[in-house]
Amino acid sequence: MSARPRKPAPTVLLTGFAPFDGDDRNPSWEAARALHGRRIAGHRIVARELPVEFGTSLALLRRAIREVRPTLVLCVGLAGGRGAVSLERVAINVDDARIPDNAGRQPIDEPVVPGGPAAYFSTLPIKAMYVALRDAGIPVEVSQTAGTFVCNHVFYGLMHTLRRRRGIRAGFVHVPRAAALPLDVTVEALRIATRAALTTPVDNCIGAGATD
Repeated sequence: MSARPRKPAPTVLLTGFAPFDGDDRNPSWEAARALHGRRIAGHRIVARELPVEFGTSLALLRRAIREVRPTLVLCVGLAGGRGAVSLERVAINVDDARIPDNAGRQPIDEPVVPGGPAAYFSTLPIKAMYVALRDAGIPVEVSQTAGTFVCNHVFYGLMHTLRRRRGIRAGFVHVPRAAALPLDVTVEALRIATRAALTTPVDNCIGAGATD
């Protein structure tokens, strides 16, 4: 009697961004790509690169979700002025670009989704992820803003896309430049954060907010 075909492992969709604003590298994509094909908590990691472009980035993200059919989506972006891994709590429904994107678009005070709600919260267990990273000695913070550039655009669009899909956790993480956090540490941070997200059914209740 022939053996039953093995059921494919569930997947995690991990995205990073292409270089932008004159840079030739983007650690968000380099770190995501380093985890492509790895197994974390029984899940297979599928990494996809997104362009730093309003609209196009979301279209490609939605296509990747359809193709990969993940149980968890973690989008990663670069926050060049920060020195810690930033676990984003909230995405807001506004595009307000200080600089043009890689396609030359520079929306000002435009909604990500016309008629959409003002904001979405991450559905990842960000406090558990925070504890896991802190305990590993990696600089980490819970962030209350993902900005108003393409990172927030993708974060909001991700949560809007998944708003009626139960069972798929999703959210956004910002990573610093390699000068502030070496790439191998960033890769390990994403591995730890992903594992915590996959293995934490109910988030921790600890203080990690901001006073300003």
